[in-house]
Amino acid sequence: MPPERYRSACVDGGIGDIAMEAHQRRRKGMVDRQIVARGVDDAFVLKAMREVPRELFVDATFEEFAYHDAPLPITAGQTISQPYIVALMIESLGLKTGNTVLEVGAGSGYAAAVMSRIAGRIRAIERHAELVDSGRQRMTQLGYDNVEIRQGDGTEGWPDAAPFDAILVSAGGPSVPRPLCHQLATGGRLVIPVGDHDEQRLIRITRRGDAEFDEDDLGPVHFVPLVGAHGWAPDHGSDALVEPPSIPVLIRQAAEPLPDFADPAFGSVFDRFADARVVLLGEASHGTSEFYQARAAITRRLIEKHGFTIVAVEADWPDAATIDRHIRGKPPRPNAEPPFQRFPTWMWQNTDVEAFVGWLREHNADLDEDHQAGFHGLDLYSLDASIRAVIDYLDRVDPPTAVIARERYGCLTPWQRDPATYGRMALNEGYARCEAPVVQMLRDLFARQRDYAAADGGDFLDAAQNARLIAAAEAYYRVMYYGSAESWNLRDTHMFETLDLLLASRGEHAKAVVWAHNSHIGDARFTDMGQTREELNLGQLCREHYGNDACLIGFGTHGGAVAAATDWDGEMEVKRVNPSRPDSYERLSHDSGVDRFLLDLRENRHATLRERLMEPRLERFIGVIYRPDAERWSHYSEAILPRQLDAWVWFDKTRAVTPLPQRHAAGAAETFPFGL
Repeated sequence: MPPERYRSACVDGGIGDIAMEAHQRRRKGMVDRQIVARGVDDAFVLKAMREVPRELFVDATFEEFAYHDAPLPITAGQTISQPYIVALMIESLGLKTGNTVLEVGAGSGYAAAVMSRIAGRIRAIERHAELVDSGRQRMTQLGYDNVEIRQGDGTEGWPDAAPFDAILVSAGGPSVPRPLCHQLATGGRLVIPVGDHDEQRLIRITRRGDAEFDEDDLGPVHFVPLVGAHGWAPDHGSDALVEPPSIPVLIRQAAEPLPDFADPAFGSVFDRFADARVVLLGEASHGTSEFYQARAAITRRLIEKHGFTIVAVEADWPDAATIDRHIRGKPPRPNAEPPFQRFPTWMWQNTDVEAFVGWLREHNADLDEDHQAGFHGLDLYSLDASIRAVIDYLDRVDPPTAVIARERYGCLTPWQRDPATYGRMALNEGYARCEAPVVQMLRDLFARQRDYAAADGGDFLDAAQNARLIAAAEAYYRVMYYGSAESWNLRDTHMFETLDLLLASRGEHAKAVVWAHNSHIGDARFTDMGQTREELNLGQLCREHYGNDACLIGFGTHGGAVAAATDWDGEMEVKRVNPSRPDSYERLSHDSGVDRFLLDLRENRHATLRERLMEPRLERFIGVIYRPDAERWSHYSEAILPRQLDAWVWFDKTRAVTPLPQRHAAGAAETFPFGL
């Protein structure tokens, strides 16, 4: 994003100031979680990286990812390096005030800008003219007048300005260019990636005398090729990582092929996990038919053969409660609205879910209430519906308290339909206006639990959970504007507490199946969610609370189609899924040649494969938004698959879910709960 665009957004306070403050918080978080946590402790480097606005050095398309733990694309097919790598390389130079520094491969100019806050003079060489121009503009806008950038062959160095106290090379060469070694001052340091595109090492050269150099190996890295007279030719290969072929072979040997969904043998493959109290079934997107069909087949088996009675899903409690009444043969609430009207409607209003709900209703038809399977929502977005549900309940069982509830929830009335605006108000005003009344309402509800349960025991749990949801949603929308992990953690903690409440309500022998996205059910401690962003999730909390009684099963795909939107609240589109990246777990699965399989990742299975898969790799996460053009930065995160999940279910090519049509049948009984 050009600096002038950033600065013009920040004049006269208001939204621009909030955006700038948000970037400052993310910049500090980047340094604390991605850099300090990995062992970089040079105070000058840390101070400089907290100061330089990295968002100004990326294209506008990727500004929102500026502080993610990943490299990003820039002009001319080049990249801005991962923040940690920039910090590690600069720390390895041992810069001091007044040093003269040469950077080869200036790119966006970010590393030069960081070094300019430490050293005295920075000279940078870049072979792409457009990057030279944009880099110079950034330095001028930021007032970094000790940086000079010119176009040229960086492998030749900058002889007229030599010697240099430090030389940083931001591209990978086949060897260390000799001209750079000879342009080092005695005692100076040169840091450079060396090796082919398949395997590179970060090397530090220290000059001890005219012909005496020390060499240190700082570890594996991956950079774009260093092109020049003392580097690679311009047509040198690809900078894509190539995974060892032996891993797909090991996957092929360990994979258990899966039959058709309608075949009873499909569900029986998962009997091994039935001893768990909670089986969490993931999905790599919210719009893939195979994921829904597979979860339905597994869940049917667990309900029919293994005593599971709770289906808990990543959906809002009031919407799921409408489904629950339907599958238990109860009439709809008076004046109840059809469920799942909020974006993204296709996530639950699709033909696969409709078929599963029909099966649940048939299964429950001849069972008493204690043995019926329930359908419950874990999420907290339904502020408006939950307020109405609590008040409707109190109108039936305790009208005087319903009057009090209307008064207390009145604080949230202006924001019920668009609760995100409450968060903006709370941020601007600096306090939680509605926290006390909604928490007091929850306390009062539980204080009268015995009386209410006696009057209407079957519905108390629903009302109490809606009251809990309102309190959690108030906190969620209040913190979401701070751009931290707090809002995510609050949401997933609420989902776990709801699941735990459901299990407690059904007794000590109750067992639950959870449907949620892989980002919620895979243990966050073994992804960059937990390792760099301080985020926890439902799967992690289940493991910590239930131990081996929690089983985490993720789902993946290589390509095909998905139902998703381009922007939040946008129209559903059927989009082509990009083939998986070469450096991903998905590509390893695809290269196995097995179209659909179960891979058991537990410690006592496939030890050699499990060990090989322990190297962190990328994993794809597509939610209700899918942006194929920015897929690497929008939809991939680093993970350690065998520690994140207990099992991996694979469908090489997948289809989009089919949304339900808009129906206008005359009879509610025919269309409930999906009739519109």
